[in-house]
Amino acid sequence: MTSKLGSGLARPGRQIVRKGGNKTPSSRAWLARQLNDPYVAQAKRDGYRSRAAYKLVEIDERFPVFRPGGRVIDLGAAPGGWSQVAAGRVGCASGRGKVVAIDLLEMDPVPGVEFMVMDFMAEDAPARIVAMLGERADVVMSDMAANATGHKQTDHLRIMGLAEVAAEFAREVLAPGGAFLAKVLKGGTENTILADLKRDFAAVRHIKPAASRPDSAELYVLATGFRGASASG
Repeated sequence: MTSKLGSGLARPGRQIVRKGGNKTPSSRAWLARQLNDPYVAQAKRDGYRSRAAYKLVEIDERFPVFRPGGRVIDLGAAPGGWSQVAAGRVGCASGRGKVVAIDLLEMDPVPGVEFMVMDFMAEDAPARIVAMLGERADVVMSDMAANATGHKQTDHLRIMGLAEVAAEFAREVLAPGGAFLAKVLKGGTENTILADLKRDFAAVRHIKPAASRPDSAELYVLATGFRGASASG
């Protein structure tokens, strides 16, 4: 799978979604955006399950997250685009690395990735997942987003809540030196999670990948150099 991004992406000729049928204005707008999105087209060509794969590719190229032989946990993994990237980067195909993907939804198998339907917030989830990995994780990543309500403040608080519980999970399962990556939203509270993570990680930053749509409030928080579980206690 290729990882060439940015200006190298071919932009398709603009396609118009005509009125009619049972499509609402919002569904027509979504469809038009998909049809005219170069990352959607590139994902189809490269065999990725979602355009979100390119966000992770870019983040890893700018701030290396994965290493050959690494152990990765993908929270809220469906449909599997991030798991595909991680599996390739750590070398699952050659048996060098390991990726464990979990979600509340079923997901089609990703070669080299071990998947389980599970709520990562369940009390026994951290121990079960570490057992699946065989050791503590080098990376915990989450591209999770709560279902949108249409109310900006509510949606912001819900996605930030997911990021916060994902960070708590990461503290329980990461090996010293590990990394945590999660989706957040601009909206006034995203700096709170940065300050919290700085107590337990050597470096914490916000990233806006090129594949994130310009009109989106989406950001990613990347925390590296986990100081160890004792630092969190």
